[in-house]
This record gives sequence, structure tokens and C-alpha cells, in this order.
Amino acid sequence: MIRSVLIANRGEIARRIIRTARRLGVRSVAVFSEADAGAPHVREADEAILIGPPPPRESYLVAERILAAARDSGAEAIHPGYGFLSENAAFAEAVKTAGLVWIGPSAAAIRAMGFKDAAKRLMAEAGVPVTPGYLGEDQDAARLAKEAAAIGWPVLIKAVAGGGGKGMRKVLAAGDFSAALDGARREAASAFGDDRVLLEQFVSRPRHIEVQVFGDSHGNVVHLFERDCSLQRRHQKVIEEAPAPGMDAATREALTAAAVRAARAVAYEGAGTVEFIADASQGLRADRIWFMEMNTRLQVEHPVTEAVTGLDLVEWQMRVASGEALPLAQDQIKLTGHAVEARLYAEDPAKGFLPSVGKLDVFGLPADVRCDSAVEAGSEVSPYYDPMLAKLIAHGPNRDDAVAALAGAFGEARVWPVKTNAWFLARCLWDEDFIGGEIDTGFIETRLAALTEPPKAAPAAVATAAATILREAVYSSTPAEDPWQGGLLGFRVNGASTTPLRLFEGGMAIDTIISGTGPGFTVQVGGQAFGAEDARAPAFQGLNGETVVFDRGAAFAFRRTSPAALDVAAGTDGAIRSPMPGKIVLLSARAGERVTKGQPLVTLEAMKMEHTLLAPLDGEIAEVNVAARDQVSEGAILVRLEPTP
Repeated sequence: MIRSVLIANRGEIARRIIRTARRLGVRSVAVFSEADAGAPHVREADEAILIGPPPPRESYLVAERILAAARDSGAEAIHPGYGFLSENAAFAEAVKTAGLVWIGPSAAAIRAMGFKDAAKRLMAEAGVPVTPGYLGEDQDAARLAKEAAAIGWPVLIKAVAGGGGKGMRKVLAAGDFSAALDGARREAASAFGDDRVLLEQFVSRPRHIEVQVFGDSHGNVVHLFERDCSLQRRHQKVIEEAPAPGMDAATREALTAAAVRAARAVAYEGAGTVEFIADASQGLRADRIWFMEMNTRLQVEHPVTEAVTGLDLVEWQMRVASGEALPLAQDQIKLTGHAVEARLYAEDPAKGFLPSVGKLDVFGLPADVRCDSAVEAGSEVSPYYDPMLAKLIAHGPNRDDAVAALAGAFGEARVWPVKTNAWFLARCLWDEDFIGGEIDTGFIETRLAALTEPPKAAPAAVATAAATILREAVYSSTPAEDPWQGGLLGFRVNGASTTPLRLFEGGMAIDTIISGTGPGFTVQVGGQAFGAEDARAPAFQGLNGETVVFDRGAAFAFRRTSPAALDVAAGTDGAIRSPMPGKIVLLSARAGERVTKGQPLVTLEAMKMEHTLLAPLDGEIAEVNVAARDQVSEGAILVRLEPTP
């Protein structure tokens, strides 16, 4: 077994690897950028080394700095985690050339699976079913349009070098193909430095099912069953589970056997995931499942596989990299129960999933499910990295129990003031169709309006806010300022036994009525009465005079005074402001041009995603203050419109 490992990654995956390393007695070395100096993974590692400024291309993606840190720390091995350099064949070779152990597959295997077109050809030769499409070298736009028409609409454009939905576009008709191709190429070039694409037949009711495989240097290859990752948004996984709902034994046998053939075709060593697309229009059938790609690394969703097998996949990685044989044979790996995982992001689903940054004054996750977190209370959510805060994983004897446990966990999440998708995830998990296993990759998109409707505080949450304000006034007052009788809360000596208390939340006024005086008071909200002991949802007093109440995964900030009108980023004043720090990747606005409400003006790249800013009204562009490739700060005015008379 290796004695020390440098983790070439950050956040929750670094913490995850550190936990296993500590249990095995392996010394851990973390690396960090200036933005991550106070991150939990830096503190938890046995040693931590600064490798550069916040931007990944100046720190986590600089192979030479990673290798220098390994040399300076005396680490024997490098674990790349997932993302960053984890699927970089040149980096894998550089690690071995430096005399270090690479905890991952060979560079040859990474290259074989790194380009989707070549990987599909290789899989077809190995007898693995592949999706019909165009894998040719000719990347001329006219040729691609012709091939797309031959495949039949709708068609998928996919980046040859990519993953995670970047460089992917669904095209419904010939007239949309050119613009979609341009967008896919631009995104692929930005994300992977390679703008080549392939084309695939679009599956009408697709499910994303993947198989966890493991190989060693002794020729052994096994599978650890399948995961279903169908709940996605913009081709990014949102909720994952194991095993796949509706998977029968015969289909599982065919699917996992194909995955093992795929791994053997490239003499695979270590952890890998073979991803398939299934046409679920007639249920899961072996003849309607096709190979998509192989991820040559550990996956974000690996904890659900750990939950249903009882295995530590990071330990397996370390043992295989140390030259050991796989710990178990195929017939010794058992599937027990059901596990579901969802990814908690710093984003606001009610505002188009706009990423949220800032300090986490409150960060509390329930203790009765597994929580793999990147942050803790007091951490700073940076605009430089992926906005995932944590993963929550629930395991139960069956799917119903696991789903209910995870839904409840997200309902209890407490995060402030950074916005999160906890309430959105809870809604997905509470959805009747999801509970019934009626899922596909379009599940979220077809329900998007309902799933992202801004949450409203329940009457019980409003009552909690009123009760909290009342208690705070009692505790903070002096004997001479009795809030019940002295007027601090509107009460008067010998006054009525009830008194109104108006609260404001999200700019809206909410009226409550306080009945009685002293500890036994009652709060009435919308005709419902809540006793003092009933109105005790999780709440706290914020720094800006608000009372924050957590309810069903959302956070609501209540005030006793009406807030001033807010100057929104793209408001009626015609100013288009940057919602966060980022880089301008596409500028459609031209000074003097007349535009209509909803017309795309600027595309901003931030937190590894593109965000298109639209015209808030009809008008004429008076100012354009940026150019393509400019770096902009949050709140900067990018474009200003003059309303059309």
C-alpha cells in the first residue's frame, strides 16, 4: 500500500479522499489556491501546499505546480479526484515519468476513451452496442448539416472531447442546426480546447444509466452494478440512484456484461464508469440501451454505489494503484437496498439557477444521511469554481424509504445567506412521478415551471418569524422597557388582548395577529393559530435586522419594516448588469441597435457555466461597455437601453 498521497483537487472530493487515507494510515497532502486558503480540505490534510492564484488555469490545472508540490512534500502518489486533471492523459504520463504512482487508469486508456468518436468505434469493435450517428472526421459545417438531416430530426450535437453536457445541443429542425452547431463548437473549444463534434440520433424518452467498473493490473475486471442518473438539467446530473428503477435481472446482466467488455477492450485499471443511453419508451430493455462514453475516473455519484455494495471505492483505487489485485471477485459483490444522491448547489432555481456566491453565515445539513460537503459554516463560496456545496446520500432497504429520507434531509437543510437549490431538490424528490420511478432525462425540463416556482413561506414559518421577533424583543429589553406593556411591540397598558404585527418578506407584506401577553401568546396567520411552542421552526436573527426562518429547504428573511425598492440587475432602468464576476464570451449588443424584450444581448461565462442576459424591455442600445473576452465584476453595467417611446 502506498504511504502518502497528494490530492490534485479541492472541495468535497479532496475531503472524501482524505477520510479514506486517514483510515488506511496513508499520509495526505492537499493543494490549494489563494481562494481556498481557508477551505476545510486544507485544514484536514496532513500537509497543504499553495499552488497559485484563484483561477484554475493558474493553479489546479497547472500540472507543473502539482508535480512540484508532490516532490516538495515527498508524496508517493497522486490522486486526481474528478474534474480538473483527472482525465488528462498527458498529466497521467507526467506523474509516472516523475516516478510517482498515478491513482487512475493508464494514459492509453484515458486517450482511448477521451474522444467520443474514437471510443464509439472501439466499443463497436468490442461488441458493445452504440447509438446510431455520425462519427466522421469531416467537420465542415455543410457536411455536418447533411449528416444530421440523414440521421433525422431531432439530432444531438456533442463535443468529441467533452463531457458534463458542455458542447452539447439538441436540434429539432434543419433551420436551427447552424446556430446550435456554432454554440456547441464555441462551448467545446472553451471547455476542452477542441471544437470537434459528433452527431447522434436523439432518443425520444432517454434514461441515463451507467455502470461502475473496476479493473486491476492482474487482468481482473468487475462491475459494481448500475446507477441511474436520468434527472438532469442542461445535461448536468442532479439526482442519482442505485440500482436503476425498473431494471430486471436479464437487462442488468446484459448491461453490466457490456460494461465489462468495454473496460477489457482498453485493459482498464482502477475505477471507471461506462455510460449508456436507454430508450425507456417501452421500459428498460437490453436491445434499447446503447453506449455513450466512458469516464476514466471516479464519479461524483460514486457514494450511491458505495452505499448499496458496502465498499469504499477510494480504498479500492489505492489498492489497485499499489499493485494489489481487486479485493473481491464478481460473485462476492452484493447489491443491498437502494441509495439516492442529490447535489446541493449554491444557486437560485427561481432565477434561472443563477449561481450564488458569498460567505456562508449558516451551513447546516442533517446528520441522519451521508453528507459529503465541500464547505462549512464560515466558508466563502467563490465564483472561480463549480458551485456544488455538498452531496447528500440516503440509503434504505428499498427505494421508497431512501427517497423519503433524502427528501426529508433537503427539507431540513439550513443555508444562509447564499441561495441553494435545496427546496428545488426536495420538490423533485417529492414529485409523484419520481416516487413512482417514471423518470427520464426530460423529467426536470417538462416540470420546470412548477419545480422552480419561487417558494412561499408557509403560515407556520411566518408564525415562527413573528414569535422569534417577539421573543427577541423580550430578551433584549430592560425591566423598564417591558415589551408586553411598554409599547415596543405595539401593546399598551390596559389595551386589547390582540395586536397586529406586520412583517415583510421578499418585498411583500404579511399580517399576523398576536393574541395574549407573556410566554403563552398565540400567533394567527391567515386564519390559522399557532401557539408559542408550535412556532419554533429553525430560525435566527441575521446581521441586517432580518429574522431568517428555514422551511422545506428554503430560507425566508422577515423584517418589521418595509424594504426599500431594489435596483435589480436587469431592471426597468434599462441597465443590464453582470449578476456575478465572469468573462464575456459572446456579445450580441451593438450601440444604436433597436432590440425587443427578451432578445439575447450578452453571454457571460461564470462558475463553469454560460448565462445569457436578455433585454428587459423594448428599446435602443445606448451604451455597450464591454467587449468579448472581457472580465467583469458583479454589478458592472454591461449594456444600457433607452426605452422605445
